[in-house]
Parts: sequence; C-alpha cells; structure tokens
Amino acid sequence: MYHRFEENRYPSTNIKVNDFKKHLKIIEESKIKFINPREFENELKNNKLERKILLTIDDGFLSFYENAWPILKEKKIPFILFVSTREVGAFNYMSWDQIKEISREDFVEIGNHSHTHEYLADENNEIIKKDIEKSISIFKKELGKNSIFFSYPFGEYSNDFKEIIKNFGFKYALGQHSGVMDETKDFYELPRYPINEKYGEIKRFKSLTKTLPFKYKKISPEEKYLLQNKNPPLVKIEFFNDIKNLKSVGCYSNEGNKWRKSDIKFENSNTLAIKIVEKFTGERGRINCSLRDPSGLWRWLGIQFVVSEK
Repeated sequence: MYHRFEENRYPSTNIKVNDFKKHLKIIEESKIKFINPREFENELKNNKLERKILLTIDDGFLSFYENAWPILKEKKIPFILFVSTREVGAFNYMSWDQIKEISREDFVEIGNHSHTHEYLADENNEIIKKDIEKSISIFKKELGKNSIFFSYPFGEYSNDFKEIIKNFGFKYALGQHSGVMDETKDFYELPRYPINEKYGEIKRFKSLTKTLPFKYKKISPEEKYLLQNKNPPLVKIEFFNDIKNLKSVGCYSNEGNKWRKSDIKFENSNTLAIKIVEKFTGERGRINCSLRDPSGLWRWLGIQFVVSEK
C-alpha cells in the first residue's frame, strides 16, 4: 500500500520515486506476479504456490498521477487506486477527469475509500452508513458503478463497520495491518504492507517480498474496536494444524506505546495466547507475529486494534 510519491514533506506517507522504481524491479526480478484486480478472487483461491502481489494506492493524491501513474501505465502494471470522494478535485488531489482517464485501462480498478476519510470507526452506525452511501452515489454518478473493493480509512474498522461494508455489496475490504492475503482470511479485513520512506527502505522491501501467509482459523477478540474497559485485550490465535515449526513463532506488540517482544504461551498444540501487559495507547494497538518457514521464507501475521477513548 502506497500513498504519496515524491512528496518529501510527508515521510510517513511518502515514497521516493527512485525507491518505487526499485521496488517494481525487485518484484519483477523475483518473478512475483502482479495481480489484476479483476482477477483477484481467482488469483486468491487458485495457483496458491505462485507468488503474487496486489499493488494498492490510497487517497488519490496528485503526486500519484504525476509521478507514479506514468511508470505503471508504461509497464501496464495493475493496481487499485482507492479514492475518498469528498477529496477528489481538492488541492493536491486528483480530479475526476484524471481518475476517469486511468480507469479506462483494463489493468486499473478505482476502489472506494469512503466519502470523508474521517475516523469512521469512532462514529455511530448511521453516520458510517450515510458516509458510505454518499461515496457510492458519487462513484455511480462519476464512474457509472461502485467498486467491489473498499479500503478502510486509516485501516480502522469495527465489527459493525465490517457488517455495513458487507451489506452495501462490497466483496473485499482492506486494512493497514501487515501480512499476506490468502483464501482463509476474512475478506472484510484483508491485510496489506504499508510502504513509506521508513518502511519502504530497500533492504526491508526485499524482506517483505519473502513473506508467506500465516494461516489461522480464528483470532480473538474478534472485535478490533477496543474499548478502554477491555484494554489490554487477551489475544488468542488458533492456527491450522499443518503449520510446521509453529512453536518457534515470535510476536511483538506496541503495548504502552513501545515495541517489545510479547509474552506468549501455547494453550494447546495450535492455540497461542499473547499476554499484553500494558494498555495500548494512542490510536492503534498492533501485534506482529512471524515464523521462519522451512522454505527459508517467513510467515507473517499482523493484528491491529482501534483504541477507543471511551
């Protein structure tokens, strides 16, 4: 997941174009296939041993159109561009004419990213519904249809938010928790690796291309909107039985606003309990678990909680 391109005043959401070009070259040299969004479901469920990448760009900043779109267009590299309808045409954002121009290519999908791009997970259901209704209405007016892809603003969602997105007819919803998509994941909380100047450094990017899905049956609590009376949460992950070397898994969390190795314990052969000692502070609580696979690659699983002030 990318945002800005060569907007160096915003390092937390920016990537330098030369680094972006290197990323694309690494993917190509690693013989990893770029997924066309139109073939997403088929690619997700079939040819599971083939290594693939879905490229996504959030927000529709003008710097994407000016600096990254020419590169992707020349190479015909498929991607999803997620846009928030309120911002289209505003300062530093793409216009509808520019969005329509790129949407004409058969390797491009324009995804829905809400209307306002506010912290919708903190709002009540009626406000969320009205926001999504408005974005869908504008999508249909400007592009003739809504997308089946939705990207949660800030990667934040609750069970109610997920249900609303499902009821509006979206087939897939993407967050910002790190990890690898696979057919066992909840299609309404799909992971992505956020890439920026810090986390897009070439050595790290190469390591991301060597990650595998970390398949699990269930994560609890299922609700990722974390009220203060349930903070810190007791996190449990029930994995599938056929994961090799599972007992070698390691997990880290940002509890107490500081990344540290988590205290973990297996309750049985495939259920892992992660003891979070301090409360998650700030806006998001994160847990990342990884496991070295016999192939030499790494299995990676990210969990993100939205931390409520209530």
